[in-house]
Amino acid sequence: MNTSKKIINVVWFKRDLRLQDNEAIFNAINTGNPTLLLYVFEKSLENDLHYSSRHWNFIKQSIVDLNKQLKPSNTHILAVSSEVLHVFNILEELYKIDTVFSHQETGLKVTYERDKTFKRFCKNNQINWVENTNNGIFRALRNRTNWVSQWEEYMNQPQYIFDANPTNYLSSEAIEELEKTLEKTNLETIPDSIFQKGGATMAGKYLQTFFDERYHNYSSHISKPLLARKSCSRLSPYIAWGNLSSRQVLQKAAAFRLVCKDKKQIDSFVSRLTWQAHFIQKFEMEEIMEFESVNKGFHSLKKKINENYIQAWKTGQTGFPLVDACMRCLNETGYLNFRMRAMLVSFFTHNLWQPWQEATQHLSQMFLDFEPGIHFPQLQMQAGETGINMLRIYNPIKNSYEHDADGEFIKKWVPELRDLPRAFVHEPFKMTYLDQKFNNFEVGVNYPKPIVNMERTRKFASDFLWQMKKNPLVKEESSRILKLHTMADIGDSE
Repeated sequence: MNTSKKIINVVWFKRDLRLQDNEAIFNAINTGNPTLLLYVFEKSLENDLHYSSRHWNFIKQSIVDLNKQLKPSNTHILAVSSEVLHVFNILEELYKIDTVFSHQETGLKVTYERDKTFKRFCKNNQINWVENTNNGIFRALRNRTNWVSQWEEYMNQPQYIFDANPTNYLSSEAIEELEKTLEKTNLETIPDSIFQKGGATMAGKYLQTFFDERYHNYSSHISKPLLARKSCSRLSPYIAWGNLSSRQVLQKAAAFRLVCKDKKQIDSFVSRLTWQAHFIQKFEMEEIMEFESVNKGFHSLKKKINENYIQAWKTGQTGFPLVDACMRCLNETGYLNFRMRAMLVSFFTHNLWQPWQEATQHLSQMFLDFEPGIHFPQLQMQAGETGINMLRIYNPIKNSYEHDADGEFIKKWVPELRDLPRAFVHEPFKMTYLDQKFNNFEVGVNYPKPIVNMERTRKFASDFLWQMKKNPLVKEESSRILKLHTMADIGDSE
């Protein structure tokens, strides 16, 4: 009697939840062995304070969408709640795993440590593990000298076409047997129109509507908190979780540029995608950024934590209307345009004078498009702790008048100010006693008084940080960072 185990490959999904242009799937099925598609809801990640339920729901929706696409192939994704090693130990008891295919992950330290442990597991169990390049981010680069050309070459390569032949995959019946042994994840999510819905199908719709109609005001609306919600592509969560590859988006943009009427808008959009990859590559090369400033000269900067300030900032109760509107909008919808994100971090680190590390988990939990490679470099850049970027201390009052002139965004998210005259919506703390009486409004009761003095705190932060930039170690580190990361044909964006 032949008791030998069936030989299979496993595609381990991480932040690559798509079928098209998925090199891991393409390589797996070309070996000729049947392939099991796997996603593990790792309990260690679910417990990590950088994540929240909005992320897991987005992933679940993405898997449900993938399973609909996989139905003609008589397979579906084995989605289980466990730890990766436990899952593979069970699979090893039932099958002979020849090769595991996945994409490299530029993630948190917890995922990096997991991958190192998994690599040892594969070696000990004589399993091949093939990790493919993800979105043109290259591991183990010593410098960025040729990175742009490498990235462009990767982006110009043909996409990997999904093969739906059922013989290439482990059957749904076989996967259902595995689900009896492992802890199957419930993929149901509560219908919610506030958050963007996960999945490659929905990603394709956002991509198409952007090029069909929404791109026309991309550049002019990109900094405006209300208008950006429609005029920006809104593709960031789909790229962050891999419903779309960056290559799919860039090649679509390049093809559209040939026929579109407003090429400048598309050029601006593409430049942001390039800039995004630049920052993720930076994080890939200096993972210390998750915990400490990339510029070691700023390690001596100590800020006293003020829990009252932090709580007011997190809940949108600072007394600065645009800051509060942005935070409340982010908390409820998971999205905020880039400039307003930068302003929130600037206010936190400069005006409240709080360490950027105290902002990281709340923001990552709220950002539906949480991408570690963007998150940590941006926090440090906006905090003024890179030593190479221009020091930007955003004035929320000035930004309020410039980017929400009529106060529509503020009134939507800070309803306490909805009935105030336009002038007071931006600066309610300037209302006189009579103004407050006429408007049946009391500053400090209906809406908080400002928790800090804007001008005083701005000057303090500016003077302090400019002085630190003169520190010899800050200068030395700035030179090192510039030498390692800056290229002539791509620069840091605002």
